[in-house]
Amino acid sequence: MVTLPTLKVKRLYRQISELLIQKIKDGEFKAGDSLPSERDLAQQLGVSRSSVREALIALEIAGWVDIRTGHGVFVCDQDAEPNPPEALTSVGVEELLTARALIECETARLAAKNATPAQLAELAQLMDDLECEPENTSKFLTLDKHLHVLIGEMADNSVLSEFIEILWTKRHDQLFAQFENRFGGKVLSIAMNHDHRKICDAIINRDPAAAKKAMQAHIAHVHKSFFMESASIASPKIAAEKARRSEKEV
Repeated sequence: MVTLPTLKVKRLYRQISELLIQKIKDGEFKAGDSLPSERDLAQQLGVSRSSVREALIALEIAGWVDIRTGHGVFVCDQDAEPNPPEALTSVGVEELLTARALIECETARLAAKNATPAQLAELAQLMDDLECEPENTSKFLTLDKHLHVLIGEMADNSVLSEFIEILWTKRHDQLFAQFENRFGGKVLSIAMNHDHRKICDAIINRDPAAAKKAMQAHIAHVHKSFFMESASIASPKIAAEKARRSEKEV
């Protein structure tokens, strides 16, 4: 009887990561070399820029490359081969945000319909606490998770609530955490709280349509902050263009 190997479908960012690792091992990219920009890699590989960004950040966590914002991505010296970290097996950031958009928007709609008065009071207090902590990243992230999990509970659907818990557990994966480190901070926290306030107000006002719309906008804003081209991690051309524009404005 012929034995066939088990086939595994790999996430796209992992395929890109492994391709670049192989090229480094083969000497096509040597220590100190700059990799092509996100845009160029995406065009050459026929993939999205977001998948390339996920791959590059995963390689940074693994120790294969050094990302210098505004300057490029450079191959690191490899005295000893890095061990593949959790990041190379993590759920992709974009697929996690897609799942959140599918599940949390409907959850917010149901929360506006089904929340108890006690839950609404807890939500209002939690929102006030969040607005006091934009500079305390650790506490902000804890409260942020608490708010979204509470909204899941308010939907009064145990399956949806369980899915919310799973999604927010995945947020602690190395890859997602590194995106938050690179593209988060006080400015993003304040912007996210603006979204949170709209979500909470809609739920408290028992407006399901507005709650769903506010959650959709919130997750879209998170996606934009992580993947917009102006925040490119590997595009010296964009950095140079921004510098030239600034000089003209002075």
